Amino acid sequence: MAVSTIPIAQPLQGLRVLVVEDETLVAMLIEEYLADFGCDIVFSGRRIGKTLHALKNLEVDAAVLDVNVAGESVSPVAEILEQQKVPFIFASGYGVKGVDERWSSRPVLQKPFSAKELHTALVACVQDAF
Repeated sequence: MAVSTIPIAQPLQGLRVLVVEDETLVAMLIEEYLADFGCDIVFSGRRIGKTLHALKNLEVDAAVLDVNVAGESVSPVAEILEQQKVPFIFASGYGVKGVDERWSSRPVLQKPFSAKELHTALVACVQDAF
C-alpha cells in the first residue's frame, strides 16, 4: 500500500464516507486515503445489492463510487444518495465517458488517482453540498 503524505484535513475530519468499489486493492487504497484524511468509512461495498441493503441503516455524509461495480451500474446507489442529498464523487477507469449524463455535474476521478486528487475532489464535493 502507498502511504499518503497528506496531513489530516480538518474539512474531512469525522466525515462518514461510503465507498463502493469492487476491486479489493483499489477499495483498500481509497479507505487508507480516507482514514488519513480523518474520515470514518461507514461501509465499503463490493456489490450493488449489498450496498443498497446497507444504505437503509447507514448515516452517510459523502460517498466515493466506482461507476461499474462487478458489471453493474452504480446508478441505483447514486440515485438514493441524491435523494438523501448526500454528496458523492465517482472514481472510474473510464473517466467522464463512463458516467451517465445525469451525473455530469458530479466530480469524476480518473483511475488511478492520487491521495491529493481524492482529497481535493472530496473537499470540493462536500463544500459544494453545504
